[in-house]
Amino acid sequence: MYYNTKYVGLDVSKNKIAVAVAEEGRSKARYVGMIDYTVEAIRKCIKKLGELDQLHFCYEAGPTGYELCRLLISMDVTCEVVAPSLIPQKPGSRIKTDKRDALNLATLLRAGELTPIHVPTEDDEALRDLVRAREDVKEDELRAKHRLTKLLLRHDIREPVGIKKWTLKYWEWLHQLTFSRSASRTAFQEYVQQLREYQHRLKRLEEVIKEEAEHGVHAPLIQKLMTLRGIAILTATSLVAEVSTFDRFIHPSGFMSYTGLVPSEGSSGITRKQGAITKTGNRHIRRLLIEAAWSYRHQPRIGRELARRQRGHSSELLRISWQAQHRLHKKYYRLIARGKESGKAITAVARELAGFVWAVAREPDGTKNEAVLER
Repeated sequence: MYYNTKYVGLDVSKNKIAVAVAEEGRSKARYVGMIDYTVEAIRKCIKKLGELDQLHFCYEAGPTGYELCRLLISMDVTCEVVAPSLIPQKPGSRIKTDKRDALNLATLLRAGELTPIHVPTEDDEALRDLVRAREDVKEDELRAKHRLTKLLLRHDIREPVGIKKWTLKYWEWLHQLTFSRSASRTAFQEYVQQLREYQHRLKRLEEVIKEEAEHGVHAPLIQKLMTLRGIAILTATSLVAEVSTFDRFIHPSGFMSYTGLVPSEGSSGITRKQGAITKTGNRHIRRLLIEAAWSYRHQPRIGRELARRQRGHSSELLRISWQAQHRLHKKYYRLIARGKESGKAITAVARELAGFVWAVAREPDGTKNEAVLER
């Protein structure tokens, strides 16, 4: 029964779980104790707490992932993973322990003050791991390039005029370099080898991403998103990996807020003041949309690559893509004409691009979603 519900807060660490329970009503939450992070210990704890339909668990999202949530759900227990950044905090509190965190979670869960996050399926999480692994290697590649170029700069070695960095001619020039001292030569060779290794890893990861985009469980949604300008295979796959399902958002404004691209606001009375974007939510999606938004600086057109990606899709879907090109291109230059910086204009374009991404992902024909988007 509802009035018998027990709200269970879990503070989860690598090997231990602190457990606290708040009974229905206004009584103080009680601390159950610390248990091992094992299936047997969790089953025993659940049996001790009460009937399965009376229990409502929650824990903070963190490095331990979603396996505990999936385990509890498989045991027919309600479980939520909550956003740590949205947990109310007492300003004067300066003591933080596992016991206090568990008691606080149980109390706030009973009060309805916690914000649950979307728990991805195992397929969703696997795709997310893949695209984030590529993102990590991409960052490592950039660092390796910086280390190599700074080594050359310290030795006052500069590429010949007319050769752009990291082109085929640039690599040919790199391989011709010589150093008088063996220590410098060894350091240079190791930097080059490290960069080559990162590039080989990138190639392997991108091949698997391409396979997932064409034949994986998320392939239909990825292919739809690729009909939009600026969203090719890597961007589309990364968006799907981060969002999992666009059914989470009833309205495009919800997805825009999730990306953190909406302006912050501090209003009081009749005064309304908007500031910089909130930068809340998923930073990976925000970066992807801003990168894709730069494509809309150019005049609307269907190039060879975009035409290839759009082949086989419905006319309504293609119409949304074409409408996005016109609307976002006009928006960019309208903001530039008003004196906005290009970066701020692109951010505004990215925010509206998020709405078109939502429309394409939610319904192939886009008829209903377009009407909502226009409002």
